[in-house]
Amino acid sequence: MAIIGELIKSAIDFTDKFIKNPEPLESQQQVLNQLLSEAKDTAFGRHYQFERILNSADVAKAFAETVPVFDYDTLAKHWWQRVVDGEDDVTWPGQTHYLALSSGTTSHSKTIPVTDDMLAAIRRSGMQQVAALANFDLPAEFFEKQILMLGSSTNLKDIKGHLAGEISGISASNIPFWFKGYYKPGKEIASISDFDQKIKEIAKQAPNWDIGSLSGIPAWIELMLKEIIKQHNLKNIHELWPNLAVYTTGGVAFDPYRRSFEKLLAHPLIYIDTYLASEGFLAMQKRPNTSAMALVVDNGIYFEFVPFEEKNITSEGGVVPDAEVITLAEVEEGKEYVLLISTVSGAWRYVIGDTVTFTDVSRYEIKITGRTKQFLNVAGSQLSVLQMNKAIEVMCEKYNAAMEEFIVATIHRGDELIDRWYISADKEVDNAALAKDIDQHLKDNNKNYAVARTRALKDVEVVTLPVDVFHQWSEENKKLGGQVKIPRVMKEEQFLEWEAFVKAHQH
Repeated sequence: MAIIGELIKSAIDFTDKFIKNPEPLESQQQVLNQLLSEAKDTAFGRHYQFERILNSADVAKAFAETVPVFDYDTLAKHWWQRVVDGEDDVTWPGQTHYLALSSGTTSHSKTIPVTDDMLAAIRRSGMQQVAALANFDLPAEFFEKQILMLGSSTNLKDIKGHLAGEISGISASNIPFWFKGYYKPGKEIASISDFDQKIKEIAKQAPNWDIGSLSGIPAWIELMLKEIIKQHNLKNIHELWPNLAVYTTGGVAFDPYRRSFEKLLAHPLIYIDTYLASEGFLAMQKRPNTSAMALVVDNGIYFEFVPFEEKNITSEGGVVPDAEVITLAEVEEGKEYVLLISTVSGAWRYVIGDTVTFTDVSRYEIKITGRTKQFLNVAGSQLSVLQMNKAIEVMCEKYNAAMEEFIVATIHRGDELIDRWYISADKEVDNAALAKDIDQHLKDNNKNYAVARTRALKDVEVVTLPVDVFHQWSEENKKLGGQVKIPRVMKEEQFLEWEAFVKAHQH
């Protein structure tokens, strides 16, 4: 009998009874007050009169009226660069020991302060997620198994006296002591920077581990599993890890990967989605039978929302200065919003770049619909990444093929505007038929797209490729592993560079 597992499961059940879903509106007001109180004597807090905001009759309203909305470039140029240069008490009190490096899918690389308070908040959110496991039907034995977290290197580099790396590497380098016995691949392998070398070392050690749970971006987890299966001549990963039961995904939508991912398993896993960005742990799936995630409303992050409408968004995908901004109390189900966050890392009314929709306001559950700069709207089609993912999911079923990655752009073909899709496929398909089916699905499910197809958007083309081409592009243009994601939507100039890469790698 799994006595330790029973004890841990009982402790999680007990903890879950006390970590109840917080009242979201009250929690958010408390978080905002705490953020303003703690930061009132920083350079940012003095500049924007946090003391006066705290003494106002309506703190949330005064905050929104006093502090402007910041994108990364503006906040970095005027405030965060001072943090990087070693100044204390700039946007958050005290020293900042860590910097999260984010390559981004829509812009240049970012350097984002990660305070000790943020690391503590991420750990607390992790505990909330562990407590939420009580809602899933897991045997006691599961709680004795190891967790393999595939992230970026924990070998952090020095930038002006700060330890810098991707957020997954920073988090893994700060795991609590009691968790180290469960955590794989362990400190030595986790510090390897080269992704190919890392997964080869993981594959070598894999028979020595009893993994119950995986965590990481789908594309890289899949590459790792394939390497383990290949090295040990397995039919599927469950031959080696029979107790593997849970996969905690995040960063990108899992559905496009499901078909190819499950070919590596003897049976499907419990899939739990999370929303851990470089700026903080924003949301997590807390219950089965949904892929929606509950916002973390009581742990160092204050949320605001900009309705994702033309009047509020610039042509570059930014938020206009006088945009309508609402609080959690005012959101509606089914509407799309640009997410703004203020955090214990000194982000203030910060445009994180993601768009979300609420699937259940009573549970404050969201789905990520895309990136503000990754909506396809050149021809007025207003296509979100969520809608594109759904179209690909339907095509996977129709063509009985795995289509894990795609990149799409609206480009000029002579004097006409067309959408051209590059889609990975694990078998040969009729590209013209696939283009027609995608086009029809989008017309049936998006009125703006249907109208655009009768006007400016003249045609749809599809090119299918092996998935390796996407991975090669990612490796050459950024770096493999960690939080790096392949952009779903490109502007024409970047897309032409992508096409040149594809052409060069087809010969």
